[in-house]
Amino acid sequence: MVTIIAGTTKKPTSSELLKKFFHSHNELNGYLYIGYPIIGTVDGAYPIDGLWISPAKGLVIFNLVEGKNIEGYEEAQDDCANKMEAKLKGYRQLVNKRKLCVEINVITYAPALMQKLEYEEDYPLCISDNDLQKQIETLKWENSGYYEQLVSVLQAISTIRKGKKRREATKPESRGSKLKVLEDSIANLDNQQSRAVIETVEGVQRIRGLAGSGKTVVLALKAAYLHAQHPEWRIAVTFNTRSLKGQLRQLINTFYIEQTSDEPDWDNIHIIHAWGAPGGGERNGMYYTFCGINNIEYFDYMSARKQFGSADPFGEACNKALKEATNTKPLYDVVLVDEAQDFSPAFLRLCYEMLRNPKRLVYAYDELQNLRLQSLPSPEQIFGVDDNGVPKVKFRPSEDGQPEQDIILEKCYRNSRPALVTAHALGFGIYRKSDSEKESGLVQMFDQSALWEEIGYNIADGSLEDGKHVVLERTSKSSPEFLEKHSDIDDLIIFKSFKTKEEQDQWVANEIQTNLEKDELRPDDIIVINPNPLTTKTNVAAIRSLLYQKGIQSHTAGVDTAPDVFFDENNDSVAFTGIYRAKGNEAAMVYIVNAQTCFEAWFDLAKIRNQLFTAITRSKAWVRVLGVGSQMDGLITEYQNVKKHKFTLDFIYPTKAQRDHMNIVNRDMSEAEKNKIKKSKGNIVSLIEELESGNIYIEDLGEDQVERLMSLLKGKGE
Repeated sequence: MVTIIAGTTKKPTSSELLKKFFHSHNELNGYLYIGYPIIGTVDGAYPIDGLWISPAKGLVIFNLVEGKNIEGYEEAQDDCANKMEAKLKGYRQLVNKRKLCVEINVITYAPALMQKLEYEEDYPLCISDNDLQKQIETLKWENSGYYEQLVSVLQAISTIRKGKKRREATKPESRGSKLKVLEDSIANLDNQQSRAVIETVEGVQRIRGLAGSGKTVVLALKAAYLHAQHPEWRIAVTFNTRSLKGQLRQLINTFYIEQTSDEPDWDNIHIIHAWGAPGGGERNGMYYTFCGINNIEYFDYMSARKQFGSADPFGEACNKALKEATNTKPLYDVVLVDEAQDFSPAFLRLCYEMLRNPKRLVYAYDELQNLRLQSLPSPEQIFGVDDNGVPKVKFRPSEDGQPEQDIILEKCYRNSRPALVTAHALGFGIYRKSDSEKESGLVQMFDQSALWEEIGYNIADGSLEDGKHVVLERTSKSSPEFLEKHSDIDDLIIFKSFKTKEEQDQWVANEIQTNLEKDELRPDDIIVINPNPLTTKTNVAAIRSLLYQKGIQSHTAGVDTAPDVFFDENNDSVAFTGIYRAKGNEAAMVYIVNAQTCFEAWFDLAKIRNQLFTAITRSKAWVRVLGVGSQMDGLITEYQNVKKHKFTLDFIYPTKAQRDHMNIVNRDMSEAEKNKIKKSKGNIVSLIEELESGNIYIEDLGEDQVERLMSLLKGKGE
């Protein structure tokens, strides 16, 4: 069977017929790509119409003709073959001495022709399925032993994951040397990621995956791929974390040059923040642009918060704009949204309205990095219905030969298995002890239990059903072993408690000095994260001062740098950050300081546990979780239980009622809501004390009020 990966193409009819041919010939095998690869030439990007690679037949390029005009097809075949040969000869594993070991065949397929024309044997021309079958039967590849290498070369869309600059490491066992091996191992995208880059839906597409599964890379490469195929399209890439802007621009620029040997046209590809502000240029944003082109009142953060409250000011501002836009003007051909879990559905609808038909919207997200706590609804709920009550967006079932609308990236290429399971265990409160004997310590849980398997967990024991015991484990398929084999487990992850903040800060400064002077790490290999974004500037000042005394440069991202910059431009400064700016970024060595603030909270427990989860998953090699006092000791106890369970998740899956209860108890609240609840609790405590002391009597409260209170308490207890 042939696996079909359908990219975007300017020849839709002939492409569709070619896909149908391979779909109906199960005796053939290999991979068929439509609209891929794109070959860089002196004249710019050269897209290949169709490419089939097979262990029996070798490499076959399809030169597709959409209409009946086949003039110059022989020259087109020569161009295809020569450019493909030049590309493949750049890979030593496909060459023996000076000879390419891959047979390159070219077939022109012109299904619109009604009558077969004469052609030279060296320039095959097919107009029907019968012609194609006969031509394919004549092909034979003598060097089929090179098939795996050929697949690897063509599926390696980009080597963009390699380090930003050449890593110089002289000691074989140093952290720098281990990191170089790691970076080389993850340099190529895997098959599922390459599919997510190439496959293009004429409509809405969703990409889901864990932290480190490559969502940001996939989105950036997808933007560059579509720009290379359709340079006339206007493409927007939008995001929440401002420090992502530089990373996205670098990824798109590097990939585009790698594929086309040319620079992107930045007039047609916009890397644009979700919110935006007046001033134009770098300050522009999707919401601000929408307000401008529709002549609608714009709200900045402060005015939106004042108008709509602090729970979701941006979402409410987007909602208001959508209601007031009477005749929305489409601006883009494609919009790609990163970090969609941080946006309300209203922002996705706003992006959808800014698109020309057929509304090509791609949004990528990770449920577990949601620092707003609310999950994204289904596409049908997000985008609503048309005038006839039909959903504007409905994902169709997966079909062979059709682009996937809902892609799940289950393989994690950043975090080791132990680090990822630890992050999940702490984020969900799997081994957390509850204050109440009646309740588990769980903080939050997926409503759809199947999501655990979709993100790469296997059921080692029990079952994923409400109220049932289950043990979940990650396998080498979803968490490659090389990510954890380079270091001992007690070096991969360290949890450490200190008596004072001063001791913690001194330890971190000394460790960073060792990383730079002995471990052969670079300053841009290190991130120091303070989970609470409101206290970051003051909380990291002491460590930065200690580093300064040691002659080590550091910066607080977004404070000492421009808002759109995370790592220092010259990569010679250690980055300090709060959790919001850390999102979307990664480093080999991650220090999480003052982690005790993530252990317990009266309010927002799920939110602060998500902060810890996100911080741990910034690490692509080593992570240090550090804090002060008894609450840090509590986190250490939870981690020790993760280790004791051999980095599996062992728990009773909560029922629907228990999940609903969790969502209420641990929900995110505004300061006003918190103060209101504190005041109400205080009133209840005072009332109980007054009743117990006999200063007032039950009868004093009034029969109606007492009955209402009893009814509420009874209902809660049932």
